[in-house]
Amino acid sequence: MVDAFCATWKLIESENFDDYMKALGVGFATRQVGNVTKPTIVIGQEGDKVVVKTLSTFRNTEISSKLGEEFDETTADDRNVKSTLSMDGDNLVHVQKWDGKETKFVREIKDGKMVMTLTFEGVQAVRTYEKA
Repeated sequence: MVDAFCATWKLIESENFDDYMKALGVGFATRQVGNVTKPTIVIGQEGDKVVVKTLSTFRNTEISSKLGEEFDETTADDRNVKSTLSMDGDNLVHVQKWDGKETKFVREIKDGKMVMTLTFEGVQAVRTYEKA
């Protein structure tokens, strides 16, 4: 159920995020900002849609979609992607596809924290959030 994720989450730990951004092709300056920014993620539901807001001093983004329904998304690093949100067991999965490429974010709840594993072409980053 998405309900377990519906909360405000603050980034407390980030591992290998620079390598992940580098693999995506994110430029040096944007990576520098991305590495020091500590975003807050707000996950909620509006009717049958899941809403994910990412708030930071750098940039705010918001996506809203039904589970399993593809939608257009512009990422924080300005990629235009086709995205899908889905539940895989207890995990909230967000897949972004563009130019024949694909990255996946898997969010899971572990010990009351939200652990987000980001994977792109074999490069993996882990970002851990706690309820704000």
